[in-house]
Amino acid sequence: MKNGRGAAKVAFRVKKSIVMVGMMGAGKTAVGQALARRLGVDFLDSDEEIVKAANMSIAEIFARDGETFFRDRESEVIGRLLETERAVLSTGGGAFLAERNRAMISDRGVSVWLRADLELLWNRVKHKDTRPLLRTADPRATLTEIYNARVPVYALADLAVDARRDYSIEDMCAAVIDALKTRPDVLEEV
Repeated sequence: MKNGRGAAKVAFRVKKSIVMVGMMGAGKTAVGQALARRLGVDFLDSDEEIVKAANMSIAEIFARDGETFFRDRESEVIGRLLETERAVLSTGGGAFLAERNRAMISDRGVSVWLRADLELLWNRVKHKDTRPLLRTADPRATLTEIYNARVPVYALADLAVDARRDYSIEDMCAAVIDALKTRPDVLEEV
């Protein structure tokens, strides 16, 4: 098989689900969708599934039921989605913080942290009003606080791939595939 530039396109067999983790704005959904297309597996999004089930936005769920309620539903959804064989799963920014979610992901798949610096994240989220945790008097300070608290937990991921300002979605997808190639239990060239 050839890609658009005439180079041979490598095919892969995905043996375990690949779970994208990281901060809001890291690119989990966009890179996850591209990765799923490239690997020929389904793309699943835990936040999207929660929104569908609740018939309301995440911000509305947070406002009505609180973060604890949301996190419990998030764990249930992640568990259900991990039962799907060999998919790429994008999780919400806070999902990997829960030990129960990390255990489920480790047991049934591989976690890939899209590691982005604070400046890149801020540039991506500062004009969006869909981030309930950033609805504060000083969203930049809030993002910094969340980032500092979460980075040590994200560092527990099985793999980390650095997001760079000059990377396209396809560049990030290629970088994730390169990282996954180090895990023959997850990804195999065929």
